Amino acid sequence: MTQNSDDTLHQPGHPVVLVTGPSGAGRSTAVRALEDLGYEVIDNLPLSLLPRLLEGPQSGQPLALGVDIRNRDFGPGLLLDLLDDLQARGDVDAQMLYLDASEDTLVQRYSETRRRHPLSPDERPITGISNEIAMLTTLRDRADILITTSDLSPHTLKAEIERLFGRKGGALMGVTVQSFSYKRGLPRGLDVVFDCRFLRNPHWDPALRKLDGRDDAVATYVADDEKYQPFFDKVHDLVMFLLPAYKAEGKSHLSIGFGCTGGQHRSVAVTEKLSSALEKAGWPVSIRHREMDRRAGQIAATPPPVSRHTA
Repeated sequence: MTQNSDDTLHQPGHPVVLVTGPSGAGRSTAVRALEDLGYEVIDNLPLSLLPRLLEGPQSGQPLALGVDIRNRDFGPGLLLDLLDDLQARGDVDAQMLYLDASEDTLVQRYSETRRRHPLSPDERPITGISNEIAMLTTLRDRADILITTSDLSPHTLKAEIERLFGRKGGALMGVTVQSFSYKRGLPRGLDVVFDCRFLRNPHWDPALRKLDGRDDAVATYVADDEKYQPFFDKVHDLVMFLLPAYKAEGKSHLSIGFGCTGGQHRSVAVTEKLSSALEKAGWPVSIRHREMDRRAGQIAATPPPVSRHTA
């Protein structure tokens, strides 16, 4: 059925993707890939104009908005407020796609292209890269879909975008599985939350305390709890039941959270386990570990030591 373009945005679940991330991480490649998939792409529009854009006549296509520090009046707080407003609307299915890369990767890319970094046009790129990573930490923490591009070629990144946002018999539904610490509160935007604090805690084993749930020793320690396997089996069965139901309802993304006391051991181990199971089942999965990502961002934002050489 043909619809009036003026009313298109007001149909339930009109897709709107905010694409952001540090300069050099692949945002432009992602935006072009979305355009190839049929998204209407608008890049570097001033944030203050976005609400007006969404209230105006629409093309009928899903919408992708490229947003980064080059945008006029850009600010992480303003972008998060905008995302909150969009996700509160019943007629828009808004999500934020964050393209990330390690500091070393970004430095190498800037060195290869000899581009100037927007935040340090007259200094070394590392200065601007470090400052930008620190500035965008809150956006990274809030991202609905996080893609780390450090080891991805532009071609591979495009394929990943097609896997997450392509349409084949209906839109694919992306899944984010993330760990977190209850001490810092629940991450915003979670659809389903599971508490792992009843499992035995590797923190009390001195040999495991400094490791995290991605380490085999920690994962084995957690899995050896007699309550672990029944818990995981029930969670897995529930999630596998919910995913097709949410997809049939037209939902484009589901965010699942696992919490524990510190967000380092138990929740991380279960997140890794469920993510692996969902990937094997064919679901496009993005993994987040909020507390470890936060620590990594703090380390990356620490200015490098100044080296002094004597002649």
